[in-house]
Amino acid sequence: MAEKVSNKKIFLNPLSKDNPVIVQILGICSVLAVTAKLEPAIVMGLSVIAVLAFSNVIISLIRNTIPTNIRIIVQLVVVAGLVVIVSQLLQAYAYDVSKQLSVFIGLIITNCILMGRLEAFAMANRPWPSFLDGVGNGAGYAVILVIVGFFRELLGSGTLLGYQVVPQWCYDHGYVNNGLMILPPMALIVVACIIWVHRSINKDIE
Repeated sequence: MAEKVSNKKIFLNPLSKDNPVIVQILGICSVLAVTAKLEPAIVMGLSVIAVLAFSNVIISLIRNTIPTNIRIIVQLVVVAGLVVIVSQLLQAYAYDVSKQLSVFIGLIITNCILMGRLEAFAMANRPWPSFLDGVGNGAGYAVILVIVGFFRELLGSGTLLGYQVVPQWCYDHGYVNNGLMILPPMALIVVACIIWVHRSINKDIE
């Protein structure tokens, strides 16, 4: 029972109380880059979940055979291999989205969330907890991307997933999309608002 409770915390804590973006302040660069629209934000989030979960498992499985002095290189090779697979799948099945994400899928390799979890968790834990840690942290990252992408696309373009959401009569009566929302600095402001709300609710977080 203790192990189940522990696994539950491993999975759930990154979703809120130990969120990698709004608590640990990691992975901010991609939040700025891929959240002007909701669709690439969702795809980027799912990609990070997949890469982080499976790289955690692989590193956990081989952790006892990795020489200490080259462990970072091994981790990078594992992550790079998984990122190439994800990139090729996107180009094959979601080409338009892969073009929108451009180089940022490749930059998952240098995402500090991944390297941090591999070094801090996967190198010291068994495969199943490592898998849960990867999915939890990836999902925590993805949730923030989706929230930011939702508000930026809705307020900046009046659409969600490319579909018009703001009715035409609003525009006819003078409503104008906020062009600032699709600029990268607004991603920081939206993230700051999320952090403010999160800290207001979770006052025990220092």
